[in-house]
Amino acid sequence: MRSSRALIPVTAAAAAAVGLTLWRRSSRGNLLRQLNGNHKLLSRQERHLATALIEMGYGHLFRNWPPPGVRDAEKRRLLAAAAQKLEGLTAGVEAERLAVMVPPTAPQRSKLLESHGDSREDKYYWLRDDARKDPAVLSYLKAENEYTKGVMADTEKLQEALYKEMRARIKEDDRQVPTRHHGYLYYTRQETGQQYSIQCRRKLSPAAVAAGPLETDDVDESQPEEILLDQNQRKASLGVDYYSVGGSDPSPDQRLYAWAEDTVGGEKYTLHVKDLSNGSELMQPITGMSGDFEWAADSATLFYVVKDHLDRPYKVLRHRIGGPSGQDVVVYEEKDEAFYVHLHKSRSERVMYISSGSAVTSESRYILADQPESEFRLVLPRVQDTEYSVTDRGEWLYMTLRDKSRPNSELLVAPMDNPAEAQVLIPHSREVKLEGVSVGERYMVVSERSGGLQRARVYELPDKLGRPAGQLGGGEEIKFEEPAYSLGAYLTGDFDSPIVRMSYTSLTTPSTVIDLHVGTGKRCVKKVAPVLGGFDQSRYVTERLWATAPDGVKVPISLVYRKDVAKLDGSDPLMLDGYGSYEISNDPYFSSSRLSLLDRGFIFAIAHIRGGGEMGRYWYEDGKLQKKVNTFTDFIAAAEHLVSERRLVVPERLCIEGRSAGGMLMGAVLNMRPDLFHAAIIGVGFVDCLTTMLDETIPLTIIEREEWGDPLADPQVYSYMMSYSPVDNVKAQDYPHVLAIAGLHDPRVGYWEPAKFVAKLREHKTDSRLLLLKTEMGAGHFSVTGRFERLKEVAFEYAFLLKTLGMLQVPLAGAEGAEAAVATPTAP
Repeated sequence: MRSSRALIPVTAAAAAAVGLTLWRRSSRGNLLRQLNGNHKLLSRQERHLATALIEMGYGHLFRNWPPPGVRDAEKRRLLAAAAQKLEGLTAGVEAERLAVMVPPTAPQRSKLLESHGDSREDKYYWLRDDARKDPAVLSYLKAENEYTKGVMADTEKLQEALYKEMRARIKEDDRQVPTRHHGYLYYTRQETGQQYSIQCRRKLSPAAVAAGPLETDDVDESQPEEILLDQNQRKASLGVDYYSVGGSDPSPDQRLYAWAEDTVGGEKYTLHVKDLSNGSELMQPITGMSGDFEWAADSATLFYVVKDHLDRPYKVLRHRIGGPSGQDVVVYEEKDEAFYVHLHKSRSERVMYISSGSAVTSESRYILADQPESEFRLVLPRVQDTEYSVTDRGEWLYMTLRDKSRPNSELLVAPMDNPAEAQVLIPHSREVKLEGVSVGERYMVVSERSGGLQRARVYELPDKLGRPAGQLGGGEEIKFEEPAYSLGAYLTGDFDSPIVRMSYTSLTTPSTVIDLHVGTGKRCVKKVAPVLGGFDQSRYVTERLWATAPDGVKVPISLVYRKDVAKLDGSDPLMLDGYGSYEISNDPYFSSSRLSLLDRGFIFAIAHIRGGGEMGRYWYEDGKLQKKVNTFTDFIAAAEHLVSERRLVVPERLCIEGRSAGGMLMGAVLNMRPDLFHAAIIGVGFVDCLTTMLDETIPLTIIEREEWGDPLADPQVYSYMMSYSPVDNVKAQDYPHVLAIAGLHDPRVGYWEPAKFVAKLREHKTDSRLLLLKTEMGAGHFSVTGRFERLKEVAFEYAFLLKTLGMLQVPLAGAEGAEAAVATPTAP
């Protein structure tokens, strides 16, 4: 047996390279700790080599070693490869290291799920624990996290380098563009080294008050700053790991301040109110609310929304500041479990609205804000598959309405005392989707979408808050010339403000805020998000491409690359992003973090697939319910276009990513076309969609039947969802590298969905590529909250991609010298 312990030929050169004398100087305890008992397995020379490697900074090679008796041959092959690499020979050290590691295996506990005469065996159903306290579940998730950390050990220096790159591009002491409101300029700022925002305000100077709203308005530094809420201090005082503010608002008289905070990640908020003159809280915090609240005009009454046991915002209550919350009055309760409740006040601040909506149907009620104890009045009655939103101007209601005959919506105006007498202001158009309106005393901004691009129109309205006569004309169009971009346009400031604020970004243009004075036509660029570190926009190119889906539909693709780095010959790595659900538009936007990929030669692309809202309501309806598979085949068509038509990438370099419903997209296309992709990042993926949609005890199930269908009631829906549900379609085949991310406290997509998907992939897949599950144990659907902590998460994801592509040593373009290369101990 002794001869079997000396399988590694450590030559004289290798011995000199590692320095066998290090054995005498190193800590034996450190070796024993790192090797997890395997020192007994190794020969003296092998122990010398292991010790030297640890001393040289390659301790990651021994992380997560199983105990003796498990994968012993793989351990020796790893040491042999390390010794050979020290001799200058080519050896797959990292492959051998990974071969030693044993991934967690989720225990199988068979459970039969029966519907419509069909039985499915779910061996991993036990991973669902609504309380998030089951020791077996938590132990498994922690084991997966440890395995993931171990696999990624060779990227730790790269992760740190990526993090420092991304953080170095951020102007840490920054301030957002202020908003004028009732004699103050309100703004948010950040301080160097601080993770969270600080809400502030300053009074307008007498000269600014006299001049009225201008496009050049900015804070007057001579006026004292008033800190409304320092989230950094607040989080520290609470002693929590997670902190998020769902909403905050001063009272109409500007004396009080209310905010809603979440300290777990489960999106159940606690409402607080304080006196701004002394900082004292004025009421017992109200828990279990949705984050929605509004002040009545008297500054003494608050309306707020609470959630039910399934996290559904369903009830509106009225609270009197200073009174006990136990005496709060219920002013509205939504009985239909498919409807969620939302509360908001219009720009005029005269009217408060309660809107109740399902995925395709809505209705609204209102009261005058200065009559908080009056009864909410219905605007238009609930009609299935009809949605409307409402705002007001004078005695008129402006309503954006969508139904089956007007899927892209039209704008109506009606007297407030008789909303049924509505007349059309902007008619429905098949080519142009009406996305929303912002109404003020003199002007109205209408947001539109056509051909996959956003634009806005500004209209002048009649004096004295009168009703417009007849249909509106063309208005003044606001648009931009880049081939792909994101645009938001709305009136800002008080109700009489003539200022239109435009928020613009593209794949090459950092977020830019521009204020337009409608009365004078003057514009002012208020802020371009700073990108430190020598960013030069001219180095980057954005394009709009069109792929052809199997049914002939043209699918838009937005992409960006660095023109002096990307070769565009098929050898570049490419990241393709997708979403395609809920009519959410996955519009192009700038990311300074993404530069860490682009400057290493990546192409980044977004597939604007059906199910999203990029091309209007018809686009959405062609990617939902019994047409959901179009979402997946659109994404595959986009990938094939990039590979076969444009020849920008080969499958061995094509990476994909998607979150939430986009994670379901990832799971579906991996099952359908695993050969087309190299690696996938699946963020909080809705990958067990069929089981979830069969279970009414899971949050969102009931409301989402209008998005996916009802497989519990309809056998055809069941069969259709069964055909694409990612967990249900895992099979014995090779899969790309996969990183799945979950949030333990996620109320939208249960952590168990990514966990079950990974467990089932481990059971069935036939390859040895990476399969990692990373569960954020202290976060929810939107991951960690601190701005720097989030960068660490992005750095981890990027490092995963670079590892799978063999790019750990690829430096940033333009970097020079030793600092350009990222020194990573992938192998000695």
